[in-house]
Amino acid sequence: MCGIVGVVSTNPVNQLIYDALLLLQHRGQDAAGIVTQQERKFFMHKAKGMVKDVFRTRNMRALPGTIGLGQVRYPTAGNAASEEEAQPFYVNAPFGIVMAHNGNLTNARRLRRELFDTDHRHTNTESDSEVLLNVLAHELARATSGAPLRTVDIFTAVRAVHQRIKGSYAVVALIAGYGLLAFRDPYGIRPLCLGKGADGTVMLASESVALEGTLHQLDSDVAPGEAVFVHLDGRIEREQCAPNSMLYPCVFEYVYLARPDSIMDGISVYQARLNMGETLAKRVVSTVPPSQIDAIIPIPESSRPSAMQLAQRLGIPYREGFVKNRYVGRTFIMPGQATRKKSVRQKLNAITSEFQGKSVLLVDDSIVRGTTSKEIVQMARDAGAAKVYLASAAPPVRYPNVYGIDMPTCEELIAHNRTEEEVRQWIGCDALIYQDLDAMRNAIAQINPTVAGFEASCFDAQYITGDISDDPPKQGAKPMSADDDGEVSSRLSLPNAG
Repeated sequence: MCGIVGVVSTNPVNQLIYDALLLLQHRGQDAAGIVTQQERKFFMHKAKGMVKDVFRTRNMRALPGTIGLGQVRYPTAGNAASEEEAQPFYVNAPFGIVMAHNGNLTNARRLRRELFDTDHRHTNTESDSEVLLNVLAHELARATSGAPLRTVDIFTAVRAVHQRIKGSYAVVALIAGYGLLAFRDPYGIRPLCLGKGADGTVMLASESVALEGTLHQLDSDVAPGEAVFVHLDGRIEREQCAPNSMLYPCVFEYVYLARPDSIMDGISVYQARLNMGETLAKRVVSTVPPSQIDAIIPIPESSRPSAMQLAQRLGIPYREGFVKNRYVGRTFIMPGQATRKKSVRQKLNAITSEFQGKSVLLVDDSIVRGTTSKEIVQMARDAGAAKVYLASAAPPVRYPNVYGIDMPTCEELIAHNRTEEEVRQWIGCDALIYQDLDAMRNAIAQINPTVAGFEASCFDAQYITGDISDDPPKQGAKPMSADDDGEVSSRLSLPNAG
């Protein structure tokens, strides 16, 4: 889960890209980068850290040009500590290409070997984004065969990219002297949308909030498998480049990742979360009688819409029981379990009067590792709660995510190989209520019936790209596997049962 943006304008774009990245900061806090183009020369600045810390006035002045792109990084592949792996990435041939990528390739290891052995291209980092860039560069070279670049050649190259790579990817790339290319994987797992400004500016971004927050009108989503090329004069050409493409967006975008004020693939994230609260109410009633709940309290921030709808449906007071320190990042996407656990108490503080002597139902968007949930339940008890119930607006997260969310091993997932009762005991709450998977799917799908389905592998182990298997493991085995010498299984090793 990274945030990407690309812009073609008649005015300088450095400040516009910076503003868009601020609006996408929730999608990645590890590193940030911007590249602009003036004539045929690229100007780039990238570093580890938040957008406001990476870019100073002197850096912004050194980013001239009317076309550019940017990224906020959330590392799921490669080395999170390496500043070399901050994006965008650059190759000088053919033409000169710079690229930013949101997603995760599941066959990156095999592709890296192909690039070296067959394509004679070199990658210098462990980032799968650098692999994707070199595959794109190689296919552009093949499509043009040394001739001047045409739009038809670009779309031919993207078709070849779709055939070679597997996994999730939303991409923006600048081709020196030609324009801005954007494309999305054949299942549309990671989001990408297009918008236009009153002055003719064209912007592509991960979420519509980046468009609207910079005064651009949402025009459309980039379709699964589609390529969009924006010429330097703002002219747009689009073409479907993947056969049998289907829209299967990542359901976790609606659960947690995206901002509630975004619209993605025709689905309002806010409405999706309200609907999840509606269906969650049915699960709560079957577990804890509403008469035994004094207040419903969200765990800020993503769970608020679900908690509000749940409270309204059950006729129970909705209360804000935790105050969030907004200067601490999102704990889910902090690298390292120790850092994540330490930040929970720094991030949230309980309002004692909302807990003292009460039976409270805490609502979270999801329970992944369980560390945050355990800490928050204990905070509620320390504040004097008589009973602490916990509801998750998402089903149990039992399986790794290989498409760009930091859930790389089953070992880290509290619900894997545990019953709900075992999870409840570990977290320490008096009752634990999970969302039903089918109910969640239906609750979101009803907003846009044209969506074919949802990528929900972290809940059901159904990997939509078809190159990951989930065979029943033997004791200590590694059941998750890919079709390229077990590349994925090496990252998704399952722990012993229990």
